[in-house]
Amino acid sequence: MEHGGLVMVCDDTEPIRRLIRLNLELEGYDVEEATDGSQLLARLQERADSGLPLPGAITLDAQMLPRDGWWAIARIRSDPRLADIPVIMVTASVQQHDRTQATASGLDAFVAKPFDPEYLMRLVAGFVTGGRAHTPAP
Repeated sequence: MEHGGLVMVCDDTEPIRRLIRLNLELEGYDVEEATDGSQLLARLQERADSGLPLPGAITLDAQMLPRDGWWAIARIRSDPRLADIPVIMVTASVQQHDRTQATASGLDAFVAKPFDPEYLMRLVAGFVTGGRAHTPAP
């Protein structure tokens, strides 16, 4: 089933970006990549400033340099133009404190690496068609 729309993939590991991109493209999505949180935020803000369509979902790694996923999600959720974009953290950081931080930060889903690409595609499709699972914090 082809879905369509833009999904942004942010991960500092090229093979992970490639794996996610390939699966998204097979599902009919357009994909834009970023290698860290600051690059992702700059691309999102550029789209918002120029009136280009925002992504229907974002996949985001937690640990990246120089700006990590936690930094990026805090800025995404604090920008009213970006706050409603569903964000799925795809990360090897799966300790309890990471899961607690994920909930507190307003992430929509938390997926542990290694991950099942089919499961990730179902999550993306649900968010792209249904929007955010959580309401942004006031």
